[in-house]
Amino acid sequence: MTANGRDGRQPVRVHHANGDVTPYEAPHSAAEPKAASAPPPAEADGGGRTFETAGGGPAAAAVVAVAASAAPAFVRRGVPVGFMVFCGAIVALVSMGIRNTLPLWQSPMLEDLGWTSLQFSIALATQNLLWGVFSPVFGGLADRYGSEKVLVAGAILQAGGLWLMSKATDPALFFVSAGVLIGVAQSAAGMGIVLGAVGRMLPERQRTMAFGLITSASSAGMIVLSPIGRALLEMTSWSEAFVWLAVFSLPVVVLAFFVRSNQSDGAGQSTAQIAQLTIREALGEAARHRGYVLLVIGFFVCGFHVTFIGVHFPKYLNDIGLGWQLGATSLMIIGIFNVASCLGVGVLVAAVSKRKVLSLIYIGRSVAILGFIMAPVSEWSVYIFSAAMGVLWLSTVPPTQGIVAQVFGTQYMTMLFGFVFLSHQIGSFLGVTLGAQAYDMFGDYRPVWLMSIALGILAAICHIFIDEKPLARLRPAAQPAE
Repeated sequence: MTANGRDGRQPVRVHHANGDVTPYEAPHSAAEPKAASAPPPAEADGGGRTFETAGGGPAAAAVVAVAASAAPAFVRRGVPVGFMVFCGAIVALVSMGIRNTLPLWQSPMLEDLGWTSLQFSIALATQNLLWGVFSPVFGGLADRYGSEKVLVAGAILQAGGLWLMSKATDPALFFVSAGVLIGVAQSAAGMGIVLGAVGRMLPERQRTMAFGLITSASSAGMIVLSPIGRALLEMTSWSEAFVWLAVFSLPVVVLAFFVRSNQSDGAGQSTAQIAQLTIREALGEAARHRGYVLLVIGFFVCGFHVTFIGVHFPKYLNDIGLGWQLGATSLMIIGIFNVASCLGVGVLVAAVSKRKVLSLIYIGRSVAILGFIMAPVSEWSVYIFSAAMGVLWLSTVPPTQGIVAQVFGTQYMTMLFGFVFLSHQIGSFLGVTLGAQAYDMFGDYRPVWLMSIALGILAAICHIFIDEKPLARLRPAAQPAE
């Protein structure tokens, strides 16, 4: 066996015992071609290594499995990965924080403009639906052309949408600005694009921890911007407050340039990228995978839960006499507890089964909702419920995104998560609209609370049956027996 392989067949990937993957970097000889025309079977050399060679299409991505006690350090060009994660976290904080404060405007706008709850809610429901519809589109563009370009476009669109919302004195303009423009902007400048960019740069053992950090930052947006939104509503009109939110969204334009998904030399990439699947092949592979279908169903429930509560809970508290200020406080409590929860889950799912963690989260939501609707409503019951939901709020994101990357690899990770997220946003649309219709028809949210409990149980069952093992084309070659 030569340094470059045998009979001119060049190994191109190295799988280390600790799970890291690096390129094979031995120098090429002019007398030894880089690849053979067909993929011969793996063979072992005298040094106890198994060599496979490139060629033969996507399923024959070449792999070299090496038993090593330590992996060489990753070499990356451009922005340091730690700084990239930091900038991505700030982008998620601003983007998700602004979006999560919008329900605070419901009561002031309805009182000032005389709209119905459904007129306000249908715009936010459309926002959530379009956020999901365009997530696979912008995810595919980010996978192909780079995340920073997509994030910049989304940040500019979000600022423009918020400014137009400040002019919305009729439901039609509010629908176009808050519903259409902000919905499309969220799909381009939201957390999904950031997670895809960061996930592509890190090995599996570090990926879910980074996902947890970024998801916790998005929850921190509720902590930071909920009190800011409350202060703006107390000191200015709702129209002026939207202008200030537009200004707060502009720093994302600068930060986006540091969240680059195409700067790596390949050290953090999986064999999925070496395989070079087409988009059609990647989508077909996912559609035939039972675990992916179950993941899509489960994330639908997540969207239903968090958006129904996020949009209608502040109004519910205001209507029963506890004031919209308590609604703002409840959102801040949810954010505080979710920051710690997402960090903890990011570490936890790096070591234990992601599907089991997801099942426990959904069961926990059903139990929390059941306890809240059965107990007398008071400030303390609101605080306890908000804390419980905060622990379970966005803690679904790191394990869900982690399963997508683990099973299918990172080549089309952003796009595939985009389709999972589309299901989330369909659930969000139904959570907002059904909540508004239930309240307008019955003056009570109880039917939707009960529906939320049942859906949580369904999601918990679905995740039990998910197979989270990587596909065969992503598994390293077996070690030879000694």
